Order: sequence, then structure tokens, then C-alpha cells
Amino acid sequence: LFTGAEGIVGWCRQRFEGDGGEWFFEAENLRSLDRRLCEDGYKIEMVHPFFIADTPSAIEAGAYELRWYGGDEIEQFRGDGRFNEAYAFCPDAPDVLGVAALQGGAILGMAGASCDSPLMWQIGINVEPAARKSGIGTLLVSLLKNEVLRRGKLPYYGTSMSHIASQRVALGAGFVPAWVELVTSKLNEG
Repeated sequence: LFTGAEGIVGWCRQRFEGDGGEWFFEAENLRSLDRRLCEDGYKIEMVHPFFIADTPSAIEAGAYELRWYGGDEIEQFRGDGRFNEAYAFCPDAPDVLGVAALQGGAILGMAGASCDSPLMWQIGINVEPAARKSGIGTLLVSLLKNEVLRRGKLPYYGTSMSHIASQRVALGAGFVPAWVELVTSKLNEG
């Protein structure tokens, strides 16, 4: 699926029509597309895989204290760089729900959900460096996924193509690959 300027979309149709979508993000295809975008003053900005989940997970909190956040409670984390993936504070996709794992009063990790559409809420996660590789990310994403499903929304999760740890969290929390998104941006002037 391509959306964008008619000239680029037409070029993509002609150039990639016979290729299977599963091979679209091969390096040579991306180089070809980026060269064509440059002709119109644009460049490839990022490529992200996205995951969805429609089944709750059976999980236990283990030794962590869990704290849920909603509505105005989320505002206390605005500007807190520790939770920049959990909460984006985007006016078009408001942060609506979060859950943190604490130990001894310290937040070890935080997952947040934003209302990106009436049907789908996106989940983001941050885990403190000292707590990584302990399963906290998978635990929090699983808990939040279950709550989003309980509220009748479809949870989804996006990450970077090279962020294997994040992709493992998604898979461990019961998400499955669903689509890949390519975003472009204008080339810098001057």
C-alpha cells in the first residue's frame, strides 16, 4: 500500500508492481526509492515494523509492585526522558493509560498506551538500564495489552527495524508482526 504524492505513488506502482511486498524493504529497493524521493526534495526518514495482539496473556506480576496511571495522572511524566517511549504527549494521539513496575518505591519500567484511533491504541515501553533483561518490559507490555483488549481496543506496538530487544518484548507479550511503515521527510534546505 502506497500513499503520498501522485508522482511518487505512480512511480512506485510502475517500479515495484511485479515484486512481492515481502521483499520491498530490501536495501536495493530502499536505495532506489530514496533516489527517486530526492528528485522531489524528500528522503526516507525511518522504517518501522508494527505488531498487533488480539489475545490476552496469562501473567503474574512477580516481585514487583504495579501502579496504574490514567488521565491527568500521566501528566506528571511530561518531560521525563525516562519514559519517552511510554508517553509521547502527542495532541493527535493522547496518552490514556500506563502501568509501572516498582521495587522499593523506584520505577523500574513503564508502559503506556496512546489513543491513536478510535479502534487502536499504541503501546510504548521504557525500562531502566539496570532492570533490562529481567522480563519487566514483557511483563508491563503484556499487562497493558490485556487492559487495552479488555477496553475493547486493538493494541499495537511499533519499534525500529534494528531494535531486536524491543521486537522480542513484543513477541514475548503475545504480539505478532502485522505491517511495516516507511516514513519520508523533506530534505533539509540549504
